[in-house]
Amino acid sequence: MNLDNYIRVIENFPKEGISFKDVTTLLKDGEAFKYAIKQLSDQLRDLNVDVIVGPEARGFLFGAPVAYELGVGFIPVRKPGKLPGETQSYEYELEYGTDSLEIHKDAIQKGTRVALVDDLLATGGTIRAAAKLVEELGGEVVHIGFLIELVFLNGRENLSGYNVESIIKY
Repeated sequence: MNLDNYIRVIENFPKEGISFKDVTTLLKDGEAFKYAIKQLSDQLRDLNVDVIVGPEARGFLFGAPVAYELGVGFIPVRKPGKLPGETQSYEYELEYGTDSLEIHKDAIQKGTRVALVDDLLATGGTIRAAAKLVEELGGEVVHIGFLIELVFLNGRENLSGYNVESIIKY
């Protein structure tokens, strides 16, 4: 199955010059969604992953089903103030300013083998921040997987040293 056929491209969204890759058209097709989750899961089957971590919000849409497929837990990484327990924060640079992500402090123990899963690799800033959070808590990032990679943005450069894979490349 060619998953690229299930991604809708919307030009000039959310602003002029952006070619937005819309995954909602893939999500609404049961067979395509199932196939995408299998492809993402297959990349992880031999890595002895303990948990899947997914960043808010589309990382939840792909990370949680991958965790289910593999029979492991899922840990959300969220924007500040969204998690109810004690959290660990990581602030990272954006093109114009900073942003921050949080994870529960008790979500990952030392030596936990973690795969991060998200829908799209653009510049890699958000997923790198999520990886740093995992590492601050003592986890080992063994894989970072994406449904889509925007190759022209060179996000892999921001993730050097990590095992990074993507299914669809633009």
